[in-house]
Amino acid sequence: MLETILIALGLSMDAFAVSVSSGICTDQLKPHHIIRGSFTFGIFQFAMPVLGWFLGTNFRAYIQNVDHWIAFALLAFIGTKMLIESFDASEPVACEDGEIPQKASRTDVRDVKTLLTLSVATSIDALAVGLSYSLLGKAILSPAAAIGLITFSVCILGFEFGKRIGYLFEKRAELVGGLILIAIGVKILLEHLF
Repeated sequence: MLETILIALGLSMDAFAVSVSSGICTDQLKPHHIIRGSFTFGIFQFAMPVLGWFLGTNFRAYIQNVDHWIAFALLAFIGTKMLIESFDASEPVACEDGEIPQKASRTDVRDVKTLLTLSVATSIDALAVGLSYSLLGKAILSPAAAIGLITFSVCILGFEFGKRIGYLFEKRAELVGGLILIAIGVKILLEHLF
């Protein structure tokens, strides 16, 4: 059980960092956005090990060779776009209640496409854990549930933490958020290459 909790905490750290970044960069992040974002990160962290476990016996070699590149590419793309946008001097376009501004943060979990992209990118490692479990002949549902629940919990904390410290960054929040995403992508890539 301790091993499962430690694995779950380790896997949840990428989603936690993205949650902090989103909390920093996203104005008017309401409780339902935080719950939806945390739930989505948690669901992906639950589903990816299960998927990895099922794919493990047939496609392990193919997936292991590219999973880190996929996560790196997604996070580097989003992070680089955020860096570029952080130097854009134009003001964000005002929006009606409930709409996403045109110059929305790349970690703005109010945007479903952004939320799903970030959820996939931060859960690729969980797919690899599922592959590992299948090779070891271990059951996956209980560990996957723990991974999902722990990710959900730490993401709520991450969003709240980001909201509280966001004022410290003001106009450079998107720069900080982009750097965080790129750093996560590089970390994932380096962990798999070395």
